[in-house]
Amino acid sequence: MKKHLLFWICLLYTIVAFGQADTTQKIIPGRKNSIEQQKKPYVILISADGFRYDYARKYKAKHLQALSSKGVQAASMIPSYPSVTFPNHYALVSGLYPSHSGLVNNTFYDPDRHDFYSMGNKAKVADGSWYFGSPLWVLAEQQHMLSASFYWVASEAAIQDIKPTYSYVYNEQIAIHNRISAVVNWLNLPAEDRPHFITFYFPQVDHAGHMYGPDAPETGREVHFVDSAVNELTKAVKTTGLDVNFIFVSDHGMTSVDKNHPIGISAAIDTSKFIVSGDGILVELYAKNKADTTATYNRLKQEAKDYDVYLKTNVPAKLHYAQSDDWHNRMGDILLIPHYPKVFNLYSKNIHLGWHGYDPSVVKDMHATFLAWGPAFKPHTTIPAFENVDVFNLVKSILGLEYTGKVDGTDKLANDILNR
Repeated sequence: MKKHLLFWICLLYTIVAFGQADTTQKIIPGRKNSIEQQKKPYVILISADGFRYDYARKYKAKHLQALSSKGVQAASMIPSYPSVTFPNHYALVSGLYPSHSGLVNNTFYDPDRHDFYSMGNKAKVADGSWYFGSPLWVLAEQQHMLSASFYWVASEAAIQDIKPTYSYVYNEQIAIHNRISAVVNWLNLPAEDRPHFITFYFPQVDHAGHMYGPDAPETGREVHFVDSAVNELTKAVKTTGLDVNFIFVSDHGMTSVDKNHPIGISAAIDTSKFIVSGDGILVELYAKNKADTTATYNRLKQEAKDYDVYLKTNVPAKLHYAQSDDWHNRMGDILLIPHYPKVFNLYSKNIHLGWHGYDPSVVKDMHATFLAWGPAFKPHTTIPAFENVDVFNLVKSILGLEYTGKVDGTDKLANDILNR
């Protein structure tokens, strides 16, 4: 009887969840491409979450290998720290390190707002006041070039009061064929209504990597799913007759961790004196009274095993995650960073086989994928690893957009791989 009851509860939950998902396209009315922007190239920026730098070769993703062999293949792409989903997707489109964009982690505390941001909180994700910088769709729309998003971190938020002209609220219930059809429909619109910058996102590889680990056949199957879907997308886009540029990236890689010996919360942390944020690969402590910081730091330093303890003032510069980088006052006063392959488990939850978030200069498995093909790119080009914040300048260069704001990326990637 209990088994039957559980079945019906799960079925009801699934039905309710499905019914609540918003699968309708959002369109901002009244926008048009200017005459000048109608002459510009087209870019589709594709992200496969958790698609490690070596997955295409490891799992013989034949379509991605064949398509990119005609264009550009990078040895790897170096994610920003922490190497997790939300900060790195935003780094790709803003050109800013997480410490500079304000999106410092998937979940974090903002002392000035007295509030938490969480990627699982739809209202916070859609609140544009959490994000800084100018993501590519904002830049395009400001210069009268239309944009579209079939998912991307922050694309649901009105950043500087601007969203993409065409977009969808993130959900995993729209079939891949329907998503591809939407992209083709956008590109078949009249020139004045046609988006020149499109984002497209796949979650499947990350899900499998976490659940089963990076070496599991389940992860390989999702790599092949993405590979086939990208091939289908490129063939469908070709029917429009437009010369479209494709950039295939991921936000980070994936590695196996020691799930059987997680690090728990230390007795040195008095939760009445500190707000604790994070888990897994980064824990941040925000002192309610700054006078309590030094004593707790010193005690943690004495007892720390399998993790490093930092004040925000002495975090290694290579991480771009120290007090000098904390443009929006969102980093903890004390940071706890585990040694690979260890992870924290502060909330007694199940530890997955696969994880990411480590320093990519120490753990190569954190490195992401970068592949590109289309008329803008030099043919048959291979490049060494580079930082993901350079992708912003690359896309900006292809689209001919102007930007005078601060970015952390450089023009080196664009100079190395674009036909000039």
